[in-house]
Amino acid sequence: MEENTNKLEDKKIGKLLMELSLPAIVAMLVQALYNFVDTIYIARGVGTLGIAGVSVAFPIQMIIMAFGGMIGIGGGTLISRSLGAKDVERAENALGNIFSAIFVLSIALTILGTIFLDPILNLFGATPDILSYAEDYMSVILYGAILFTIGMASHNVMRAEGNAKYAMIAMIVPGVLNIILDPIFIFGLNMEVKGAAVATVLSQLVGVIYIGYYFFSGKSSLKFHRKNFILDRHIMSETLGVGASAFVRQVAGSLLAIVLNNLLGTYGSSLHIAIFGVINRLLMFFFLPMFGIAQGFLPIAGYNYGAKRYDRVKEVLKKATIAALTWSIVSFFLVQLFPGFLLSIFSTDPSLISEGIPALRIDAMFIWVVGFQVVGSSLFQAIGRAGPALLLSMSRQILIFIPMVFVMSHFFGLMGIWYTFPISDVLSALLTLFFVIREIKILNTLQKKQVQINDEDKEIEESYTSEGKHEYQPQEK
Repeated sequence: MEENTNKLEDKKIGKLLMELSLPAIVAMLVQALYNFVDTIYIARGVGTLGIAGVSVAFPIQMIIMAFGGMIGIGGGTLISRSLGAKDVERAENALGNIFSAIFVLSIALTILGTIFLDPILNLFGATPDILSYAEDYMSVILYGAILFTIGMASHNVMRAEGNAKYAMIAMIVPGVLNIILDPIFIFGLNMEVKGAAVATVLSQLVGVIYIGYYFFSGKSSLKFHRKNFILDRHIMSETLGVGASAFVRQVAGSLLAIVLNNLLGTYGSSLHIAIFGVINRLLMFFFLPMFGIAQGFLPIAGYNYGAKRYDRVKEVLKKATIAALTWSIVSFFLVQLFPGFLLSIFSTDPSLISEGIPALRIDAMFIWVVGFQVVGSSLFQAIGRAGPALLLSMSRQILIFIPMVFVMSHFFGLMGIWYTFPISDVLSALLTLFFVIREIKILNTLQKKQVQINDEDKEIEESYTSEGKHEYQPQEK
């Protein structure tokens, strides 16, 4: 534990950010590759309606994972700050509470999701011709809810300890296994959409087995204690308060999918729902490295904030922002220059590709500002500022996008829906900029106060040392 925590406080920020971000980026790219391949298999084996059905079901799966992310990110940042403050007992208390909360939530999600599956799918925009595909997929995914939530929470705990390499392995193993199992179940066993879901759940099971090995073989610096599984009101309050921002961001994506699927069904057709499903997964491939950088940023900023090293918090914010902006600019050019090629990876349907090209270009018009927005909002998660973190997580999709898409679609129809994406990106980035600038001023004030305290402590120490030397006179023999 000491080796990992020391590097969070002492190692050069640039190298440390790369060490923690790169495994997260690699793991998330493998996850994105799985989503790519999964969609390709469904497109080839089932068709456009299969893609549309999974596109409706996928946001529900994301909500399940959002609960794991909420507990994992909220508890993970608490663990990082506790380790920075050298409070190992509190960190281990948070660890036990994380897994207790995950168990309760996942069981409730499985029961409620199974009982109300059809109404939920209809709410998310399932039209009669794609409902059966969505049912086949989600009826299996729901039974793996506990696996998804354990995985999401555990990855964040591993990174909170500074063990990004193990978090990467825990994400890559199920991702690669999923790619291998998909064709076996979809084509070999002729299970179609349901086969894709079975492959996903089995892959997650293997990932959870690896997570168990990590925690119980001594790889983790934190230990499980029976008393820590009893939910602590203060621990859970802080965990849920900070994690709510991550949860809202994830759920907002699902809520946005409900709105968009219904509006696309009104102003377009099932083809446009499929187009949105493909664009959504394609853009997620470009977003995930930004989230990977943010995942590397969180433990560094959280630990050093707990250790009162505000200079390092500002430095990692600057370098993470530059890295995320660089990737988002590269993403912008790739999408604008090669939209047809990117869409053809998913589908050979000429209608989907021809109508998807202008939609993709419009949606990604301001993708180059998203990197800053992701890192900026992560700052408030890292330092435990629940209010701004929640507001910024809600800003793009709930506060800005959803009200605007109703107005834009009413006046401009289908094109108004697509143009809502870049407008929302710009407005949410400006709001993030306002809060980040204000927080940097606060960090500057805290840093000055900490320097003064350190100088006073140094003067007192020197004074005691000087007095001691003056009072101590060795006796002559």
